[in-house]
Amino acid sequence: MREWYQTHLGLKTNDYGAVFEWRQGADSLKKGFTQWSPFGEKTKYFEPSTKDFMVNYRVADLEALVDELKKEGVTITDKIEVADYGKFVHIMDIEGNKIELWEPNDVAYEKLGKEMGSATTK
Repeated sequence: MREWYQTHLGLKTNDYGAVFEWRQGADSLKKGFTQWSPFGEKTKYFEPSTKDFMVNYRVADLEALVDELKKEGVTITDKIEVADYGKFVHIMDIEGNKIELWEPNDVAYEKLGKEMGSATTK
Protein backbone atom coordinates (compact mmCIF):
# COMPACT_ATOMS: atom_id res chain seq x y z
CA MET A 1 0.00 0.00 0.00
CA ARG A 2 2.74 2.47 0.96
CA GLU A 3 4.64 1.66 -2.24
CA TRP A 4 1.51 2.24 -4.36
CA TYR A 5 1.01 5.72 -2.85
CA GLN A 6 4.69 6.52 -3.31
CA THR A 7 4.73 5.38 -6.95
CA HIS A 8 1.42 6.83 -8.08
CA LEU A 9 0.86 9.88 -5.87
CA GLY A 10 4.42 10.85 -4.99
CA LEU A 11 4.14 10.44 -1.22
CA LYS A 12 7.48 10.13 0.54
CA THR A 13 6.77 6.96 2.47
CA ASN A 14 8.57 5.24 5.33
CA ASP A 15 7.95 2.09 7.39
CA TYR A 16 4.96 3.73 9.08
CA GLY A 17 3.28 5.42 6.10
CA ALA A 18 3.96 9.03 5.19
CA VAL A 19 4.49 12.27 7.11
CA PHE A 20 2.99 15.48 5.79
CA GLU A 21 4.82 18.65 6.79
CA TRP A 22 2.98 21.95 7.08
CA ARG A 23 3.33 25.35 8.76
CA GLN A 24 1.23 26.43 11.71
CA GLY A 25 -1.27 29.19 10.97
CA ALA A 26 -0.63 31.16 14.18
CA ASP A 27 3.15 31.09 13.67
CA SER A 28 4.33 30.23 10.16
CA LEU A 29 7.86 29.67 11.46
CA LYS A 30 6.66 26.59 13.39
CA LYS A 31 6.30 23.31 11.55
CA GLY A 32 3.54 20.83 12.15
CA PHE A 33 3.24 17.22 11.03
CA THR A 34 0.42 14.86 10.14
CA GLN A 35 1.06 11.11 9.99
CA TRP A 36 -0.71 8.87 7.45
CA SER A 37 -0.43 5.17 8.33
CA PRO A 38 -2.08 2.39 6.34
CA PHE A 39 -2.57 -0.88 8.21
CA GLY A 40 -2.97 -4.41 6.87
CA GLU A 41 -6.54 -5.55 6.33
CA LYS A 42 -6.29 -8.10 9.18
CA THR A 43 -4.96 -5.66 11.79
CA LYS A 44 -6.36 -5.80 15.30
CA TYR A 45 -4.98 -2.33 16.10
CA PHE A 46 -8.36 -0.62 15.70
CA GLU A 47 -10.11 -2.85 18.25
CA PRO A 48 -12.43 -2.57 20.07
CA SER A 49 -13.82 -0.82 16.99
CA THR A 50 -15.03 -3.13 14.25
CA LYS A 51 -14.16 -0.49 11.62
CA ASP A 52 -11.14 -0.80 9.34
CA PHE A 53 -9.80 2.69 10.02
CA MET A 54 -8.92 5.05 12.84
CA VAL A 55 -8.78 8.84 12.87
CA ASN A 56 -5.97 10.68 14.66
CA TYR A 57 -6.56 14.21 15.94
CA ARG A 58 -3.91 16.63 17.17
CA VAL A 59 -4.86 18.24 20.50
CA ALA A 60 -3.31 20.96 22.65
CA ASP A 61 -3.68 19.62 26.23
CA LEU A 62 -4.33 15.89 26.31
CA GLU A 63 -4.65 15.48 30.10
CA ALA A 64 -7.25 18.25 30.41
CA LEU A 65 -9.17 16.91 27.41
CA VAL A 66 -9.22 13.35 28.79
CA ASP A 67 -10.48 14.64 32.15
CA GLU A 68 -13.30 16.48 30.37
CA LEU A 69 -14.15 13.51 28.15
CA LYS A 70 -14.40 11.26 31.22
CA LYS A 71 -16.85 13.70 32.82
CA GLU A 72 -18.89 13.59 29.60
CA GLY A 73 -19.03 9.78 29.64
CA VAL A 74 -16.81 9.24 26.60
CA THR A 75 -15.18 5.79 26.46
CA ILE A 76 -11.41 6.03 26.98
CA THR A 77 -9.91 2.71 25.83
CA ASP A 78 -6.45 2.99 27.39
CA LYS A 79 -4.13 5.15 29.48
CA ILE A 80 -2.20 8.13 28.16
CA GLU A 81 1.04 6.95 26.56
CA VAL A 82 3.99 9.32 26.65
CA ALA A 83 6.76 9.32 24.02
CA ASP A 84 9.44 11.88 23.18
CA TYR A 85 7.36 13.01 20.20
CA GLY A 86 4.09 13.42 22.09
CA LYS A 87 1.33 11.95 24.20
CA PHE A 88 -1.38 9.58 22.95
CA VAL A 89 -4.67 8.07 24.10
CA HIS A 90 -7.52 6.30 22.34
CA ILE A 91 -11.25 6.94 22.68
CA MET A 92 -14.42 5.66 21.03
CA ASP A 93 -16.99 7.89 19.36
CA ILE A 94 -20.74 7.24 19.47
CA GLU A 95 -20.63 5.19 16.24
CA GLY A 96 -17.93 2.83 17.50
CA ASN A 97 -15.00 4.47 15.69
CA LYS A 98 -11.67 4.34 17.51
CA ILE A 99 -10.02 7.76 17.68
CA GLU A 100 -6.42 8.47 18.57
CA LEU A 101 -5.75 11.80 20.30
CA TRP A 102 -2.19 13.08 19.95
CA GLU A 103 -0.60 15.98 21.80
CA PRO A 104 2.43 16.36 19.55
CA ASN A 105 5.94 17.51 20.26
CA ASP A 106 6.69 18.54 16.68
CA VAL A 107 10.35 19.37 17.38
CA ALA A 108 11.04 15.86 18.70
CA TYR A 109 8.88 14.31 15.96
CA GLU A 110 10.93 16.04 13.25
CA LYS A 111 14.19 14.96 14.95
CA LEU A 112 13.00 11.34 15.07
CA GLY A 113 12.12 11.46 11.37
CA LYS A 114 15.57 12.79 10.50
CA GLU A 115 17.21 10.09 12.62
CA MET A 116 15.20 7.46 10.70
CA GLY A 117 16.24 9.02 7.38
CA SER A 118 12.62 9.79 6.53
CA ALA A 119 11.59 12.59 4.21
CA THR A 120 8.32 14.47 4.59
CA THR A 121 5.73 15.09 1.91
CA LYS A 122 5.18 18.83 1.53
